[in-house]
Amino acid sequence: MLENGLNFGRGEMRSDVRAQKSVPSERDDQIVSKLTHYKKGGAVAMVDVTAKSVTDRIAVARGFVRVSRAALRAIRRMETPKGDPLEVARIAGIAAAKRTAEWIPLCHPLPLTHVDVTARLCKNGVEITSRVTATARTGVEMEALVAVGAAALTVYDMLKALDKGMTISDIQLVEKRGGAGGDYMRPGRARRR
Repeated sequence: MLENGLNFGRGEMRSDVRAQKSVPSERDDQIVSKLTHYKKGGAVAMVDVTAKSVTDRIAVARGFVRVSRAALRAIRRMETPKGDPLEVARIAGIAAAKRTAEWIPLCHPLPLTHVDVTARLCKNGVEITSRVTATARTGVEMEALVAVGAAALTVYDMLKALDKGMTISDIQLVEKRGGAGGDYMRPGRARRR
């Protein structure tokens, strides 16, 4: 029986197995103090944004779904088994952005003012871009990234009958504006597909 009263394995009693607790060192505490989602001692925490200013926030993210030529041809001819994958992916991305705090445990629920998701056919697949805006105390980067991720997964779901070998890749923040952390623009952000 373990210290917590649970049996180990197939009902056998084991007294040599103990729950191990790590004790953070002083150096660990110094590192953790620089990370916004940790308390002293290493416990995870939601960041308190009460004192932050409410500002306009914008984030743009992008990702790519590599698709076979046969599946691309089916999309162009509107001959996909489940309907238009680009439009369904767009709607899925918008819906997911609005629920980001439910997907990512330490994200703040934000009052988004706009979400735009585009799914564009390219030579080798589908490029997905999202743009999310809010007037809030914290940024909308995660909402933009979640929108792209959900849209990419939806493209996969919509086309898996035609191509199970699709690859989702390059989900990344392209641009961020607003907030005390300043603006960010990914270097070399030109489309490459």
